[in-house]
Amino acid sequence: MTASAIAALDVDGTLIDSDYHRALASYRALRSLGEMYPVWRLHRLIGMGGYQVVTTVGGEELERRVYSRDLVAVNERGHRPVLASSAQQRHEEVFPDTLGARDSVDDRTTSADVKSSEPAPDPLQVALKQSGAPPDASSVMAGDSVWEVEAAKRAGIPAIVVRSGGFGDDELRKAGAIALYDTPGDLAKALDATPLA
Repeated sequence: MTASAIAALDVDGTLIDSDYHRALASYRALRSLGEMYPVWRLHRLIGMGGYQVVTTVGGEELERRVYSRDLVAVNERGHRPVLASSAQQRHEEVFPDTLGARDSVDDRTTSADVKSSEPAPDPLQVALKQSGAPPDASSVMAGDSVWEVEAAKRAGIPAIVVRSGGFGDDELRKAGAIALYDTPGDLAKALDATPLA
């Protein structure tokens, strides 16, 4: 019996008609940050990894400016940013530099620091402990999924969410999110009107 030929199928854009939606979402996200690019140009980038779009369309300077200003905005408002992640250490070491915000981050956790990842509270608890903050310090967690909201709830910390994780508002609110934002930039702007803590 001969082996069957393998059919490798792309899902996003091929099996699911999502390319135009992704192009428009990229356009709106960049426009909300003051960056305007023609939709046709963004549409031609669909199919590459989503994390590459900003750099491809506007270069590394735009990527640093778009992503770093949100962490810097949190820091400038008197909050101490702590990266609470269960990502691999080699990835987590690169993130602050990629964001251009190494000086804006006080502490961070990686998979090497925690026993369990979200929805377990380990990443949050370890990050707060590493920051040297007292156990009763006012804190909030910002994430993008119901799993992170669940981790925050287990750690006794309120959670706010950026909608990039693909979860519906109803799921996020049901999990316990106290506020929802479309982009990290929206979250940074909201800090002026409503402080995190």
